[in-house]
Amino acid sequence: MSISVHVHLLSGKCVSLEAEADASVESLKRRAQIALVTGRGRLLNSSGEILDGAQAIKQAKLKSGDVLTLHVNQVQLQASRQGGIFAAFAALLGDGSVVTWGNSKFGADSSAVQDQLRDVQQIQASNGAFAAILGDGSVVTWGSADSGGDSRAVQEQLKNVQQIQASLRAFAAILADGSVVTWGNADRGGDSSGVQEQLKNVQQIQASGDSFAAILDDGSVVTWGIGNFGGDSSAVQDQLKNVKQIQASNGAFAAILGDGSVVTWGKSQFGDVGGDSSAVQDQLRDVRQIQASLYSFAAILVDGSVVTWGNGPWGGDSSAVQDQLKTVQHIQASGGAFAAILGDGSVVTWGDSHLGGDSSAVQEQLKTVQQIQASRGAFAAILGDGSVVTWGAADHGGESSVVQEQLKNVQQIQASNCAFAAILGDGSVVSWCSADCGGDSSAVQHQLRDVQQIQADASVESLKRRAQIALVTGRGRLLNSSGETLDGAQAIKQAKLKSGDVLTLHVKQVQLQASRRGGFFAAFAALLGDGSVVTWGKADYGGDSSAVRDQLRDVRQIQASNCAFAAILGSGSLVTWGDADCGGDSSAVQDQLRDVQQIQASYRAFAAVLGDGSVVTWGDADWGGDSSAVQEQLKTVQQIQASNGAFAAILGGGSVVTWGDSHLGGDSSVVQVQLKTVQQIQASNGAFAAILGDGSVVTWGAADHGGDSSAVRGQLRDVRQIQASLFPFAAILVDGSVVTWGSSDWGGDSSAVQEQLKTVQQIQASNGAFAAILGGGSVVTWGDSHLGGDSSVVQVQLKTVQQIQASNGAFAAILGDGSVVTWGAADHGGDSSAVRGQLRDVRQIQASLFPFAAILVDGSVVTWGSSDWGGDSSAVQEQLKTVQQIQASNGAFAAILGGGSVVTWGDSHLGGDSSVVQVQLKTVQQIQASNGAFAAILGDGSVVTWGAADHGGDSSAVRGQLRDVRQIQASLFPFAAILVDGSVVTWGSSDWGGDSSAVQEQLKTVQQIQASGGAFAAILDDGSVVTWGNAAWGGDSSAVQDQLKSVQRIQASNCAFAAILGDGSVVTWGAADHGGDSSVVQDQLKNVQQIQASSRAFAAILGDGSVVTWGEAASGGYSSAVQDQLRDVQQIHGV
Repeated sequence: MSISVHVHLLSGKCVSLEAEADASVESLKRRAQIALVTGRGRLLNSSGEILDGAQAIKQAKLKSGDVLTLHVNQVQLQASRQGGIFAAFAALLGDGSVVTWGNSKFGADSSAVQDQLRDVQQIQASNGAFAAILGDGSVVTWGSADSGGDSRAVQEQLKNVQQIQASLRAFAAILADGSVVTWGNADRGGDSSGVQEQLKNVQQIQASGDSFAAILDDGSVVTWGIGNFGGDSSAVQDQLKNVKQIQASNGAFAAILGDGSVVTWGKSQFGDVGGDSSAVQDQLRDVRQIQASLYSFAAILVDGSVVTWGNGPWGGDSSAVQDQLKTVQHIQASGGAFAAILGDGSVVTWGDSHLGGDSSAVQEQLKTVQQIQASRGAFAAILGDGSVVTWGAADHGGESSVVQEQLKNVQQIQASNCAFAAILGDGSVVSWCSADCGGDSSAVQHQLRDVQQIQADASVESLKRRAQIALVTGRGRLLNSSGETLDGAQAIKQAKLKSGDVLTLHVKQVQLQASRRGGFFAAFAALLGDGSVVTWGKADYGGDSSAVRDQLRDVRQIQASNCAFAAILGSGSLVTWGDADCGGDSSAVQDQLRDVQQIQASYRAFAAVLGDGSVVTWGDADWGGDSSAVQEQLKTVQQIQASNGAFAAILGGGSVVTWGDSHLGGDSSVVQVQLKTVQQIQASNGAFAAILGDGSVVTWGAADHGGDSSAVRGQLRDVRQIQASLFPFAAILVDGSVVTWGSSDWGGDSSAVQEQLKTVQQIQASNGAFAAILGGGSVVTWGDSHLGGDSSVVQVQLKTVQQIQASNGAFAAILGDGSVVTWGAADHGGDSSAVRGQLRDVRQIQASLFPFAAILVDGSVVTWGSSDWGGDSSAVQEQLKTVQQIQASNGAFAAILGGGSVVTWGDSHLGGDSSVVQVQLKTVQQIQASNGAFAAILGDGSVVTWGAADHGGDSSAVRGQLRDVRQIQASLFPFAAILVDGSVVTWGSSDWGGDSSAVQEQLKTVQQIQASGGAFAAILDDGSVVTWGNAAWGGDSSAVQDQLKSVQRIQASNCAFAAILGDGSVVTWGAADHGGDSSVVQDQLKNVQQIQASSRAFAAILGDGSVVTWGEAASGGYSSAVQDQLRDVQQIHGV
């Protein structure tokens, strides 16, 4: 008997797998890892319990429909310290076990607790001991007892531990309830009894050498430990308000406040340690991040400049290099020196020359630097090509020549007192320098496999910097999975990031929020990458923000009502503008608007959730702007949802409070007794639907808006998710079926299509056919049978499909077990029988016009299809190892290897031969392809091209301009590059878009470029569009230029473009028979969410999940034959 289960990553990516009941859990996990294209991890059941891999599936009590989680356990490195600095290493492996090495007196010997070190989540280290948090929230310690290695006295209290911080000789643990437990040397922070009553609702802890400082949820600070080392903050206590982050030197603390200013305290017998910043206090404004050496601090300001203070010879005086300290991205510190990475990837150093403050000997090598790590007296920098440069004291790791040949494809470096350990791309570890400090890992080398992750003490800023370089993009903000901006100065563990988290790098891209007029957008507010705001549109609807422009700095989030805007600043305060009656005037409640966490808006009012869980409302009282009647109930609010005229707040205990227009959901009294253990609320125009803890649903509000679900109440069980249209609701159940209710005319009645509601997950297109993946992993195809529209020959094999890729006339599907099924024109890759035995553990597939190339989990490549066009890679097969990414021109492939080099094959005239530029192809970050050429962006932002000259393979005419390139786009024959400053450089065939001189003056602040076969369309930051290239192929948009405003996205077919506007409508131009004329379906093109294109047609997904198509019928422009199946479509892909 077989069962079907759904396996999710924490990112939300999901796969459905079928398995026999007597198969092992381990085999199921392995299949999930391959299907989700990820590394080793733990499989958790729906209750969050780890499943035993050795058990059979039936023993584990799994059943069909179960939703499992694959928690990818990536490895961390942590180190203990000797004499105040690191001396031993502990590596947390993928299976949750721990390996230690180095000086046995300082925690390198974990044999006494090895049996307890299972399911370890995080490790922290003091001077001579380690503390590990287990999956159940308990703690295991080992190493020197005087440094916290013995926690027996507080073991009973160490439950539900969320985070641990360490001073030199003590530990402090934050529990789930916000209280703190300490142990270790009592005088040095191990005894917190004197402040225990104050240690409540603790959010974060920082440690100096012998003291701790805790930030509470109200932004105040509590300190303890040795007073002279920062344990006594009484002299500055009244200044310590709205504290956002704290950094520590050996004997002092520096706190960044919400307004970007800094407060410092602490001193010691060592003299100046940075506790007195009075000499630079006037400069400490708009501080973004602080780094500390043993006795000094360095602060990065928002403008990229640096301010230093503390012990001058140890880095507190940066005057000698002050002119160079511009566009600083990140700073690292050794014991007595600093190293700053600049925006161009170069490095500036200062401080004690013996401890790394002088990098002149390696300055020429310090280019495209991604990350720097420091020991007590040396630095190690990872370059864009994965190599490493070291400098500073040789006996502290500044000399790496002995292992230099091994230091290739380095992903991460960790440091001890006088040694470094580097994690390579294959998961192995290379260490160097003093054996007593962990520089010799030979005794545990066989265990050091699959080491992959950034250690939890690294800063968020360093993670962001690495992402920017790897993604070849400019500066931006790193957002967590909730959309909150991460603080660059925080350690990764302080930011509460965990393995498997999906982050977003927001790079100088515009976030748009809009107010409305009569149901349509009337004004826009764009949140720029630097935190400022630009507004336009109808002035009295919020389009004019000039009155508050000076306040709109460091904006984190914008929300809009019908005719007003509200912006949350980094300090937690709020700025509003627009129509006062719609919430544009918040002056009456401005004093209350502090520490704002979230804003929600109804049609004419706003509601803000504060850090303490209370709520402040303003705007039209009848539409939810007055919450006075329920104010006493609005405590511990977790989330707010809004209908058009009312609000619903979920409290900490799972109950709900509502207010606003009673007809639109503001009165929940009829169902109040049912509103318990509420997990989630969704809102239509005039009603609410709440999912309870048992999977049932409670609704209230206007009946014809979905407020009355009585007709389907018996079906609303095991609800996983609810979606809302204007008037109805649709609930997806755990078994994948759908229940709908509300206005039948607007989608509330799904009875006619109920049997087909199996949720299309993804659609892919060849040149003349479509293939849709259904929720169960099966596939439906339609279109030209010769180009993949008929999959009947392989239909029985098309199960557990995870992903589909398409060539010109064929499809290739990756199944859950990593195998591949192909169909369509044989010479286009539809016949893979010759390589079927090799197509195992496939991670990704890339397609050219006629062949396919598959990357396997081990980094090797398998190709098939037309041999003349790249289907035969035998000539370079030995080089195709550690492949990270493949790009294809029309007749050739280019593969980026792990070290940043490139391997090419296929038609030599179309880019298959890169020998002329091979020596330049190093530190390659990204490759783009035209019809017959390739363009590679290197780590320093320059570009290398090869292939047919008239297809863009020769960029010599614009080489001097190709600097700081952020992104490249290609049409059939030319390329267009967007630079960091928003300008554009083009080259290749001038008739097809390679010459942009006619519009060059307009090409400024470009955000995105899209290409048809012979033209380009660029979206500017104001939402307008500039086009150039072949006029008949979309290069001339003059006929629709007046309509091209507030453009959000553009998609292109071979000869036409389709733009989605801010109001969800669509504008098209270019060749009519390629989709450039959408007049036949224009009335249907409303609330468009996404558009995909085949060669001669377009397909648009609407807000209700239906699909509208137009263009040439034979290319997919006519979908009537499958229209009844096209429901709840989530995504469309095309070529």
